[in-house]
Amino acid sequence: MTHDSAQRPGTDKDRQLAAHGVDNGGSALTTDQGVLVDDTDNSLTVGERGPSLLEDFHLREKLTRFDHERIPERVVHARGSGAHGYFQVYESLARYTSADFLCDPAARTPVFVRFSTVQGSRGSADTVRDVRGFATKFYTRAGNFDLVGNNMPVFFIQDGIKFPDVVHAVKPEPHHEMPTGASAHDSFWDFVSLQPETMHHVMWLMSDRALPRSYATMQGFGVHTFRLVNAAGESTLVKFHWTPRRGVRSLVWDEAQKIAGKDPDFNRRDLWESIEAGIFPEYELGLQLITEADVARLATEAPELDLLDATKIVPEELVPVTAVGRMVLDRNPTNFFAETEQVAFCVQNVVPGIGFTDDPMLQARLFSYLDTQLTRLGGPNFAQIPINRPLAEVNNHQQDGFHNVSVPAAQANYHPNSISGGCPVLADGANAYRHFPEPVEGPKLRKRPESFGDHHTQARMFLHSMSPWEREHIVAAYRFELGKVVRPEIRSRTVEQLNKIDHQLAAQVAAGIGVPAPAATKTDKPRISPRLSQTALTGSGIAGMRIAVLAADGVDAAFLAPLTEALHGQQAVVELLAPVDGPVAVAGGGELPATRALFTTASVLYDAVVLPGGKGVPDLAADGHAVHFVAEAYKHGKPIAVAGAGELLLAAAHLPNGGDVALGVLRHDGDGAPGPGWIESVLTALAGPRFHGRPLDQVVA
Repeated sequence: MTHDSAQRPGTDKDRQLAAHGVDNGGSALTTDQGVLVDDTDNSLTVGERGPSLLEDFHLREKLTRFDHERIPERVVHARGSGAHGYFQVYESLARYTSADFLCDPAARTPVFVRFSTVQGSRGSADTVRDVRGFATKFYTRAGNFDLVGNNMPVFFIQDGIKFPDVVHAVKPEPHHEMPTGASAHDSFWDFVSLQPETMHHVMWLMSDRALPRSYATMQGFGVHTFRLVNAAGESTLVKFHWTPRRGVRSLVWDEAQKIAGKDPDFNRRDLWESIEAGIFPEYELGLQLITEADVARLATEAPELDLLDATKIVPEELVPVTAVGRMVLDRNPTNFFAETEQVAFCVQNVVPGIGFTDDPMLQARLFSYLDTQLTRLGGPNFAQIPINRPLAEVNNHQQDGFHNVSVPAAQANYHPNSISGGCPVLADGANAYRHFPEPVEGPKLRKRPESFGDHHTQARMFLHSMSPWEREHIVAAYRFELGKVVRPEIRSRTVEQLNKIDHQLAAQVAAGIGVPAPAATKTDKPRISPRLSQTALTGSGIAGMRIAVLAADGVDAAFLAPLTEALHGQQAVVELLAPVDGPVAVAGGGELPATRALFTTASVLYDAVVLPGGKGVPDLAADGHAVHFVAEAYKHGKPIAVAGAGELLLAAAHLPNGGDVALGVLRHDGDGAPGPGWIESVLTALAGPRFHGRPLDQVVA
């Protein structure tokens, strides 16, 4: 069985119709019973103006299906996007695991990945400040494995019993159902200020990691400590990491808010259009492999860390991430509802060779995900939906229930039996799933371990591992979020918690939200973990970046041609923006088609700006749309390439003059074709981090 064939129902039906002399053509309109329909615009009535008839089964079926076409959206992760692809391991990991797809370098395992936001409803915007889901379903030969993770390696809470509380707190407040897709409100920060285990995750949430530029430039993490088990029954603890080949890139808060209005489908659209254009997102799977010796070592080198605590990470300096395989997303869904909406990820979906640990957050998720699908998808048969159906053969005695589509032929539906020859028989023990026999003992009690008690050390590590501009953005995020909190006591309590992480951070936040700065407290010297900063995760290339070229009649095509060719050669998307729709006249004759008019778009939807010379530049410099476009792009740290008369636009936007290549403004003197060295400098600027150190005092955006 392939998922392609599963997504094309009706093929056999068409053959049957043809055998009876009916040419359906594969596209003629029918009822759900396959009855051909020749009119779907008019109800059956008594005369042209008379009452509608109850016998109009097509009308009743059409309305009934419409009335019931919505299913409950996910409580969390409702807003999602998905794509098909494949995963391939580099070399066998049989030393660590018996998981078939991790032991056969020749196997290309099909995958379906769903990206999502956590807080907002299905109709919310893509670019809100939020955690992003990164869930991968591997259709392995031994069954489905679901790696259900996030774009942050830690979680808000340590125990799943608190999950309803944190979600209720961050969701729209119950008395007025606001705000949608936002954490900047009283109930969330009330919870945070009273639950200090949230401190580390909230620090990630206040960073630019909560504003991914695209799903193709977003990391993913399994969050929990899992277990690998090899054929000999030997166990190795593991943490899963997805790293995008294009590097980790984020928006800044000002543009994220504006994009939510300009294009609320920004991340979803980017994923879809990139795959349609053949610019496939790629990720490398990395494993942190933790042996028993590592467990003992970590107890000394990182005493704040407990491997069963989902609010902590294992710093990569202590346990490196080993790259083990590559995932490529190369096909968009055929139908959003059938696949992206109906895909059911369950943490319990593991294959032989992969197991669980006693992380209390993980243990709760093992129950909650399955329980959720029972409500959303109408019963226990959701695994029969094509997008959830495993490639591995399914044989068991489960039967009936809502939406069952299997037609079992066996006469016995119990075990043991002799009527059906004892089938299905029990699997060979060597190939069956075996739970790792970890010994456990102790009294029944409700109590957190003391090793879960440090809530501030790793938040401090994250803060101090940031570059200066990343730290500035974190301060600004806390100020914005807490500035939306109405109750002053919640603001003050949160600042007191921040003071336990870092006094300077607490003082800076307090100064922006109108509460007294707390007294300085002594904190431990922070560990620095360089790989936490986006500046260490730049990746390679500029594939998928969107470059805006601002042009008017008389544009210098000699300058544009080699630069555009170089950008296209690295799979960047170049769009020509003009004052109005239609062709743009080229200096010396000819014309270029405008991709769109300036007034229909905005700089926040692009990654860089090119300002070519030409006699039409003075008109652009007098156009408010164009001037704002350039100034805003500068304000958001985006590279700007400018040639000849294009300087007039920089002046109109009050951008600083002088040699500022280090600030990402790349000037090409004069007109005509640029040399390869200058073009390479543009490509280098695009591939690196944004230029957040620019002076902004005079900028008119």
